[in-house]
Amino acid sequence: MRRPLLYHILVNALGLFILSEYLVKGIRFADTSALLIAAIVLGLANAVLRPILIILSLPINLLSLGLLTLVINGFMLSITAGLVRGLTIDAFSTAVWGAILLSIFRYLLERMQRPARS
Repeated sequence: MRRPLLYHILVNALGLFILSEYLVKGIRFADTSALLIAAIVLGLANAVLRPILIILSLPINLLSLGLLTLVINGFMLSITAGLVRGLTIDAFSTAVWGAILLSIFRYLLERMQRPARS
């Protein structure tokens, strides 16, 4: 079942908040509006730009057994930091680490909401 866009924005915002406050010290937000704008921009970047990059990098991604996808996810977070005033990320490795943790958070949240199979 597809979830509404607002749901994805709120999940991104919650995940980014948890990342910046508790898990990754190199990701900082100036205020709540920067957090919400970053969630929107990250959602748009993941919806529009990420599939294009995945397709273009498919041969290298196959050779790296999918590890390039982690770098692409970090790149999406770095692009978001470049576009959103009030979001700072210290280094690209911090962005990759943050993207990995954000993906895990989104997966766990989605997993908790699925109905149990009988």
